[in-house]
Amino acid sequence: MPEVRVVLAEDHLFIGHSPSGRAILIDADRERDSAPGPMQLLLLALGACTGTDVATILRKKRQEVTRYEVRVWAEQRDAYPRIWQNIVVRHLVRGRNLSEAAVREAVRLSETKYCSVSAMLGAATTVTMTYEIEEEG
Repeated sequence: MPEVRVVLAEDHLFIGHSPSGRAILIDADRERDSAPGPMQLLLLALGACTGTDVATILRKKRQEVTRYEVRVWAEQRDAYPRIWQNIVVRHLVRGRNLSEAAVREAVRLSETKYCSVSAMLGAATTVTMTYEIEEEG
């Protein structure tokens, strides 16, 4: 079973270590905001997880993607614990001769089958995925 470590560097500032030894700075002080906080990391993980799925599926479908971005928004409830609610994921796909059906299917597969982060967050709140296609001239 993989193990991650989080080590306190200074007040509310941590260094997280992945199983491979990679490090990431985590700032739990919302006012200082010198690095992503724990809750922001969840949204970043969601974007990277679904983004990897969609990009991989579109590559396999031989779609000519020239730019791809995932944007994630969420509301944080006021009561503690201040969990994310109503998460919206927007896939922005730019390319040449893109098939809307291919993009729609890639997003659907990520949302319903492949993205573990989406499935985990979806057990606690609503995660909605949408997409936008921009044709490159």
